[in-house]
Amino acid sequence: MWFKRQPRNRRVGREHVLDVKLRSSQVRAKRSRRLALALGGLFGIGFGIYLAYRIGGWALDELVYENPAFALKELQVQTDGVISTDQLKRWAGVRLEENLLALDLARVKRDLELVPAIQFASVERILPHTLRIQVIERDPVAQVNVFRPRPGAAPELVSYHLDAAGWVMPPLDPRQRAAPLNTQPADPLPLVDGLDPSQVEPGRRIQSPQVQAALQLIVAFEESPMAGLADLKRVDVSARDTLLVTTDQGGEITFGLDDLDQQLRRWHDIADMGRRLSKDIAALDLAVTNNVPVRWLEASALPLDPPKPAKPPRTRKKHV
Repeated sequence: MWFKRQPRNRRVGREHVLDVKLRSSQVRAKRSRRLALALGGLFGIGFGIYLAYRIGGWALDELVYENPAFALKELQVQTDGVISTDQLKRWAGVRLEENLLALDLARVKRDLELVPAIQFASVERILPHTLRIQVIERDPVAQVNVFRPRPGAAPELVSYHLDAAGWVMPPLDPRQRAAPLNTQPADPLPLVDGLDPSQVEPGRRIQSPQVQAALQLIVAFEESPMAGLADLKRVDVSARDTLLVTTDQGGEITFGLDDLDQQLRRWHDIADMGRRLSKDIAALDLAVTNNVPVRWLEASALPLDPPKPAKPPRTRKKHV
């Protein structure tokens, strides 16, 4: 009949299906082998890197960091100030026979510069056996007294030194100095008074404009002709726009915060005029630009002893 279904060969269809399944399993097997080879290669590379790292670390330890050929034999310490080299060595925390290449130079530099009395430190290896340390110290130009509380006791008056930039540092212990202080007492540093005690912390810088101006005035005074005619005893910074200076002769000089060199020259001119008139200054206001007010000491208030000879300005080390 026209619509009679033609017979098909079902065996051929089954062979085709089996062939497709066979090729799929082969593809999966190949992918599995490739993945296994890739993982094995990655593991081998990782193991090789780890092994090289361990061997390299062992070689560095044996040939460099634990090699007695690089043991520290000589420690050279230089300073531009008064701190003893033994004290600087203790602060550096470096021991002889320590491996020079394993030494953390950044740590040594940091430990030294954490000392308030030290402004800058440089640390240098000189192979095979030498470490060189060079130190620049802070030069105190003034002192400040503050009260510190004590548990179960009355507050204690503590003195600190200030350098020209306003960094606070405790006074050096005599045992930390390279040489003992002279038996003749040195001139005391000018006292900066009237500042906020909370600003005074060792190792920190006081940035108050009044304190900064006071320190600039002290440094400029030491380099001016007035240094041979008077001594700064006290600088009061409690006012907002002026500094009140007290001299060892009892005079009170008021300064503005700006143009300190010019004010020092005016002070010298007025003091020179007073010497010609045989008078000493009782009060002088240099913060006034015109018609400077000045008050002279009465004749009965003048000292009976002859005036002391002019002294040269105090020399200070120059940081180069």
